[in-house]
Amino acid sequence: MHLLTPEAWAAHYRQFAAVDCPNQPSYVAICHAVAADPELLALHAPIPPEQARANLFLAAVHERLLAGVAHPLAAYFPSLGGRRAPDAELPALLRDFVLGPERPRIEAHLRQRATQTNEAGRSAMLRLALDALGDEQPRLALFEVGASAGLNLGVDEDRIDYGAFQRGPGTRLQLRCEWLDGTPPPASPWQLVARAGMDLAPVDAHDPVARRWLEACVWADDVARLQRLRQALAWAQARGPRIQAHADGLQALDDWRAALPTGVQPVLLTSWVLGYLQPEARQRFHAETLRRVREQGLAWICAEAPAHHPMPAPTAPPSPDGQSPMLLSLHTHAGSRPLLWSHPHGNWARAA
Repeated sequence: MHLLTPEAWAAHYRQFAAVDCPNQPSYVAICHAVAADPELLALHAPIPPEQARANLFLAAVHERLLAGVAHPLAAYFPSLGGRRAPDAELPALLRDFVLGPERPRIEAHLRQRATQTNEAGRSAMLRLALDALGDEQPRLALFEVGASAGLNLGVDEDRIDYGAFQRGPGTRLQLRCEWLDGTPPPASPWQLVARAGMDLAPVDAHDPVARRWLEACVWADDVARLQRLRQALAWAQARGPRIQAHADGLQALDDWRAALPTGVQPVLLTSWVLGYLQPEARQRFHAETLRRVREQGLAWICAEAPAHHPMPAPTAPPSPDGQSPMLLSLHTHAGSRPLLWSHPHGNWARAA
């Protein structure tokens, strides 16, 4: 059971509104409403420690509305066609929805669900990291730990417009990522000859309930991001790799690597997943992964919050939109280095 006090949860929601989603008006208002409501805060007691974040409650509410539950609260959700700006009535409507007939389902989400955003927009940063790797070995095999539905594993099919330059064929997604530095990063020819992933609870893209949960994890104000997710899910249904359920991500990686052909560079991707590990477990993951990098030739692309990298992070640059940036670091036989700073969903990027 999670040990955060209601007061700590309230502070977390206020910080989440100010730091994580300042440009999402509906969610800022909901976060402040939850922070001021003891009964809503009390619902958070059963949340497991690894899911102790505002995102889970926001997704639980969003999922019930996406499921078609009729309620005036939906008017504040652009993802559902709502156009009502947050106002003084929102807190009461939120209480009515969460503490009414939908309460058992929302509580079940808080106890049992995980936020698995699987943001396909992060392919814009992943593309640049693979460009850096492909300069040494053009035949790459990509494995993602915490892959959810595996949507980032289609990176080689995306077309990314960085403003001054473009990369990729565009047979899956058309992405836009503003490159904030003057000189484009180096490009190199590479191909993915294998792709796979694991997750504690993989999302089956063929399951409509599972797809709806992924959609619920997208912030309600970000309609473009929701449309991108739905496009990527269509790719996953048609030709995406099957993501295996496994309790040990590195063991799953080892088993997969053993079956790879020779002359292929295995690449591990972690993307916004290490924050779900407790500090000691995260340190063990760092140590075991870096051992594989040093001794077994693994390459690791780590796309995480700055504090969750296996090395001290450089000072973050000013963000053009107020969002706390994510850091992408690259770890190979040649050593470890910060590679990119980026918006968490891939809206912009710059060299680290």
